[in-house]
Amino acid sequence: MREKTKLKIGEFSQMMQVTVKTLRHYEQKGILFPCEVDEWTGYRYYSVEQMQRLNTIRQLQSLGFSLDEIKELYEDGACTPSVEQLNEKIEKTEQQLQLLVARRSQLVNWVNAHKKFKTMDKFSIQSLPEIIVASHREVISDYAALGPLCVEKIGPEMQRLGCKCPAPGYCFTIEHNKEYSPTDIDIEYCEQVEEMGTDNAIIQFKHIDAVPKALCMKHVGPYERFHESFTEAFAYMEEQGYKIAGPLRTSYIDGAWNQEDPEQWLSVIQIPIE
Repeated sequence: MREKTKLKIGEFSQMMQVTVKTLRHYEQKGILFPCEVDEWTGYRYYSVEQMQRLNTIRQLQSLGFSLDEIKELYEDGACTPSVEQLNEKIEKTEQQLQLLVARRSQLVNWVNAHKKFKTMDKFSIQSLPEIIVASHREVISDYAALGPLCVEKIGPEMQRLGCKCPAPGYCFTIEHNKEYSPTDIDIEYCEQVEEMGTDNAIIQFKHIDAVPKALCMKHVGPYERFHESFTEAFAYMEEQGYKIAGPLRTSYIDGAWNQEDPEQWLSVIQIPIE
């Protein structure tokens, strides 16, 4: 009768290209036991059957099966998954693939946005002239609601009132919240117009004073990342010895009204300075 091969755990580890720590972990999880443990020395020995089982465990892991799922297979007396289990893994893999494709698209867009951002001058010092604006102040649910508010409510009402906007067009927002809130944002939308009109429940007209000096910084991307640009802008102000001298404005160049991809939105942060 042939004697079965017995390998010490170190030998088995080396041949199977797996660490001893991993083998002990598999043993603790109950999926790969030594074929023999010497009761006096505690030495663990592995056989050819354990080699085959380890290869199966690796293959199942590569297919997305967890160690707990593999343990259940062996407890049920099965060495391979059923067709139903494989179909379930295929469905989960398809879902993960869709998520990864979407993530890749977002990452590529972000990279492209950063490249675009680097090609533009980040900062400029400008004077903002006195202007007449049509304004609308409202508490919106979140920043995503700003685009629909402009397109569906403010724009049509300005058109109904016959407002004329000088080219190339200038609009901005001022936030009136005393602190940050991702919801219930008290925001005022202002758009430059050629002349004063008659106020109503939606639109009010007013003069905006000139700003002799403002730090202007271009922001590319969704509004949820404004904090990154504000951090950079205020660091620049500190380096240059500037101080804030009035309410901040956020001017919108490209947004939901003409760009579907938020990574391509272009805004300009305007900070009055002295």
